[in-house]
Amino acid sequence: MARYRDAVCRLCRREGVKLFLKGDRCYTEKCAIERRSYVPGDHGQTRRTKLTNYAIQLREKQKAKRTYGVLEKQFRNYFKKAASSSGVTGEALLQILETRIDNVIYRLGFGASRAQSRQLVRHRHVTVNGRIVDIPSYNLRPNDVVAIKESSRSLVPVQAALEGVGRRGELPDWMEVNEKTFSGRITRIPSRDVIPTPIAENLIVELYSK
Repeated sequence: MARYRDAVCRLCRREGVKLFLKGDRCYTEKCAIERRSYVPGDHGQTRRTKLTNYAIQLREKQKAKRTYGVLEKQFRNYFKKAASSSGVTGEALLQILETRIDNVIYRLGFGASRAQSRQLVRHRHVTVNGRIVDIPSYNLRPNDVVAIKESSRSLVPVQAALEGVGRRGELPDWMEVNEKTFSGRITRIPSRDVIPTPIAENLIVELYSK
C-alpha cells in the first residue's frame, strides 16, 4: 500500500499552517512551524515568489490531502464522488473526508493524530456497530456507533490520546462520545459551518474543473 514515509513536519512548513500531523507535539514549542516558519529546502528562507492562481489552488488541494492523509488517486476519486452528488461539490468533498473512520476516531479523541487513528483501525482495534472494521477510508453514516474494542482500551496510545483531548477544543456537534465505553456515535453528516478544517474548498473545485 502506497503511503507517505518522509518527515511529516516538513508538510506543515510547506503549507505554512499547522496540519496537526504529530498529535500533542503540534501543541508544544517543538512544533516545526513554531521553530522554522519558512518552507523547507535550501532556499526556503529566501524564496519570495508570488504564487499564480494555479499555484494557490494546488496548495489548497495539497493542504487538504495532507491534513486527512489521503494520496492523489484516492483524493481525485473523492472529488469525482462529490461532484456527482446532489449537494455543493466542495462541501460534499469535505463531508466525505470528515466521515472517514480514521478522522472520526481522531475527532472523538481516541487517537492523538489521524495517522495514529489510522493505525488503530488497520490493527483491528476499532468496531462499527459491534463489528471490526480495518479499512481507514470506511465512511460512517448517521447513527453508526464507532468504538475501541474492549481488549484494546488499555493501549498506551489510546489512554494518552484521551488525556490530551482537551487541547483540541470542543467535540464537533455532529457526533457524541462516551468515554466510559470508549465509543462515539455519528448523529448527522456535518455541514460546512461545523467542519473546523481551514480549507478553501472552492479553490480545489476550481483546480479540478479546469
